[in-house]
Amino acid sequence: MKRVVGILLLICGLVAAGLLFGSDASAGSPQNRPRNTQPVTPRPTPTPTPQRPAGNAPTLGEPPPVPKLKPTPTPTPPETLDPESIVRVNTDLVQLHVRVIDRNNKPINDVPQTAFHVFEDGVLQPIEDFSREEVPISYGLAVDTSGSLRSQLQSVIDAGKTIINSNKQGDETFLVRFISSDKIETIQDFTSNKEALMDGLDSFYVEGGQTAVIDAVYLSAEHVSEYKNGDDRRRRALIVITDGEDRNSFYKQEQLFARLREEDVQIFVIGFVNELDKDAGLIRKSPREKAVALINKLATETGGRAFFPDSIADLPQIANEIIRDLRTQYVIAYNPTNKTQDGSYRAIKVTVDQPTNGDKRIALTRTGRLARREGAGGSTPKPPSVRLPATNVGPKKP
Repeated sequence: MKRVVGILLLICGLVAAGLLFGSDASAGSPQNRPRNTQPVTPRPTPTPTPQRPAGNAPTLGEPPPVPKLKPTPTPTPPETLDPESIVRVNTDLVQLHVRVIDRNNKPINDVPQTAFHVFEDGVLQPIEDFSREEVPISYGLAVDTSGSLRSQLQSVIDAGKTIINSNKQGDETFLVRFISSDKIETIQDFTSNKEALMDGLDSFYVEGGQTAVIDAVYLSAEHVSEYKNGDDRRRRALIVITDGEDRNSFYKQEQLFARLREEDVQIFVIGFVNELDKDAGLIRKSPREKAVALINKLATETGGRAFFPDSIADLPQIANEIIRDLRTQYVIAYNPTNKTQDGSYRAIKVTVDQPTNGDKRIALTRTGRLARREGAGGSTPKPPSVRLPATNVGPKKP
């Protein structure tokens, strides 16, 4: 009996001990702890600072150009035309730049339109347009830099600068240096930037070679004639400084003047002919006589002017006279009565009424033109090796 009671007491003690320690363990268990109802904010993870790569930093490129959308044309109902009405567009007007001078070669600037008379092949022509307004000028300055002009080169450059400094708004100039046919070089193409033109003149230098005056005038005048800047009224001129002795040109004189008759380019020439040989043979002209004849013909046939300085001291005055001649001109457009498109030469003469009291008036312009030839192209050969480049490719001064 005592043994049984003892066992029961032992069991009761063990049960009591288990309940005690079990209650403490439950209280400490995470499963039995009261839950926190507040949201837990996680600790942010720090973002590392990016390091700049070595080398040039990339930049955002320029945006592409705005696309040009072709507008959808709005259809218009066809117009009902009068069958007897004819629309004519006059594309045959011939434009002349006319200088009027007195006996002392001084310009006369107050001549009215009614005093002018234009003749083509001796037939009086109707004047359609007349103006005395000053228009922009596109002109070339072509300088012979062969050895024959060695002693005059610096004075020639200074005269060129005088002319360029007179440029007004809208005027444009291009520079050419020439020696032989394979050395006709554009030092500066058409620009209104006087600084670029001055730098171009300063780069001129003398070089040996067989002078090709005819080729240089042919190509330079062609470049002036073909240059477009959105103004058909623009006056076009070429100023050439040379001794006038042509030694080895590709073109012949006949080809040169045939080409000039197709172009409305006035040519002003400063001819240093004093150093040329004056002796003539029995069957040939002297080099000086040939040079003078070529220079005078260039000026006369294009309505320009020729100058023959006795010394380099004459150059400043000559430069000012060229400037004056370029600025003081009349623009006359006439409608030719001869509409035949046969490519023939048409002689042009402009006369001006004389005042009852005063100096005699002399009208100067180009002496003729070539009529258009229907369906015919040009037949003059072109030497590709001496074409004027369109960009500045002139050599640097050594």
